[in-house]
Amino acid sequence: MRKNKVLVILIAMAFVLFTVVFCALPRSTYSELEKRELHSFPSFSWSRFADGSFNADVSTWFSDSEPFRDVFMAGSMHLKSWMAWKTKSEESVTFHAAAPEDDVAGESTDEISTVEVETLDDQRQLEEYHNQVSPDANAKVANAGVIVVGSAPNARALMAFKNKKDGGVGYADVVNAYQNTFGPDIDVYCMPIPTAVEYYCPDKARSCTEAEFPILKHFYSVLNDSVHVVDLYSVFAQHVDERIFLRTDHHWSPLGAYYAARHFAQVAGVKVPVLDDFVADTIPGYVGSMYGYSKDVAVKNSPEDFIYYKPKDVEYSVTYTVFDLDENYNIVSEKKPREGDFFVPVSSSGMAYCTFMGSDSRITKVVTDAESERVLLLLKDSFGNALPGYLFGSFREIHVVDFRYFTYNIKDYIEKNGVTDILISNNLSQICTNAVSSAYRRFLTQTHPSK
Repeated sequence: MRKNKVLVILIAMAFVLFTVVFCALPRSTYSELEKRELHSFPSFSWSRFADGSFNADVSTWFSDSEPFRDVFMAGSMHLKSWMAWKTKSEESVTFHAAAPEDDVAGESTDEISTVEVETLDDQRQLEEYHNQVSPDANAKVANAGVIVVGSAPNARALMAFKNKKDGGVGYADVVNAYQNTFGPDIDVYCMPIPTAVEYYCPDKARSCTEAEFPILKHFYSVLNDSVHVVDLYSVFAQHVDERIFLRTDHHWSPLGAYYAARHFAQVAGVKVPVLDDFVADTIPGYVGSMYGYSKDVAVKNSPEDFIYYKPKDVEYSVTYTVFDLDENYNIVSEKKPREGDFFVPVSSSGMAYCTFMGSDSRITKVVTDAESERVLLLLKDSFGNALPGYLFGSFREIHVVDFRYFTYNIKDYIEKNGVTDILISNNLSQICTNAVSSAYRRFLTQTHPSK
């Protein structure tokens, strides 16, 4: 009986403790783990109260913004990881034995290669790359089908590639439409971005992802001959032993973006950036988006240095047109243009990728002192955020538009700003969806709300 009383008291104390934590302490407003703003308390109206939507939103806010949200989620991940190891569940399937620690996850030396693609004559002739960095590394399938290669503190998380639509044919059709629309007076470049899984997925985990090489081969064959192809597949294959992709994030690294920008400049015939013309800055302890996707503690325990590069001896000014978004990330209003910095200080290491322009939901205009009359328009997803900073010495102006956030007619915008070059660049996972091609097609016909 005495033991029962003690147990009841302990349970009651735990209940009181959790009640105090969840009801009395300050609510969380941002999740580093999930990389998103948490729900805020909803605004009240009698109509929303009557139809029940206010109560539903309060419930969502209460569950989404609990105090110490990331602490509880991290604890849950640790527990699940331990239980998975104990029970050998499906989510912790090991494909083969671990490789030596030095080979895990494609870690590289600090040396940066100067190897270049041998020819620019035909960017559409590809040779398939096979993993030479970590072909025999251990791997497991984590949450959301994420492939976790190696173990802490050098784990690499890979987002599996799935051809979600038609191999990017719809996207290629839109790129062709841009070339046909703007004709010979404007050069249109297409730079599809391969993802890390193509280069670092261990051999025996290949069944968990589709190959990107055949998609790219077919994609290039559909593009008009007049579209300038910028082949990154071959470029990255020559730099796989460097940190060209982030281990804990789905994006490429700033170094990978440098090699992309350098190769684009070669194809475009403008000043080619050299890394000596930039100063490196480091944000230590970076753990990116793949921790939230994978829910795998090995990723959390594998922080990396986020090293980015600022141009030296280049004068430039930046103007932002920022869009206000609703909770579903739809544009609700547009702010007046304002000046700002291209490289934006971040509040925590987990926000490191937001160093570039601070956000996707804006139009960015950069005016430089480059000895060039050419004006570049970059149409991109979030991968493209890291590109423009390397090209400040190559173009007089650079305009950056995200496919999700643009309200103008693209033909009017190009004419108004004297654009001479259009670079269309998205990662391959985005290319194989309807969303990107539909957005770019809409840009050709849409009318700005002010008209």
